[in-house]
Amino acid sequence: MSSRIFAFCALRCGSARSRAVILAIGFTTWAGDARYARAEILKMKDLDYARAARAAGASTPRVLARHLLPNALAPLIVSAAFGVGWAILAEASLSFLGVGLPAPATSWGGILSAAPGLIDEAWWMALFPGLALFLTVSAYNLLAEGLRTASTEGGSRS
Repeated sequence: MSSRIFAFCALRCGSARSRAVILAIGFTTWAGDARYARAEILKMKDLDYARAARAAGASTPRVLARHLLPNALAPLIVSAAFGVGWAILAEASLSFLGVGLPAPATSWGGILSAAPGLIDEAWWMALFPGLALFLTVSAYNLLAEGLRTASTEGGSRS
């Protein structure tokens, strides 16, 4: 929630261009992604295959590049897939509040912000963009959940 407040303030003070929206969303999420990647690497560095590589004389950069990063990639891809859904919701929220994409660009949040005034005459202005937003975010979350399941099942077989 605090990242949305930061993005709102950053976009309110600056111009509401597409690039500014993308940068505001990206700058508010990279720290969490970096912490997650670091935690995965720290968790894996004490596993048997990393110890065996160090015992065989591999340097730290080699252990990191050949053993730790490839094994940490699956959880990071799952996190990125969940992040896409969050970014779509963040952009829609910012556009709904009026600080998202500029007027010529079409956004589900921008369409939804116009819907309350038209709800009696044009109920579909709220239903279909909201439904599309819900289905898109749900699809990315289901994709991420499927990737997570596949990566944990694949890891337990070997």
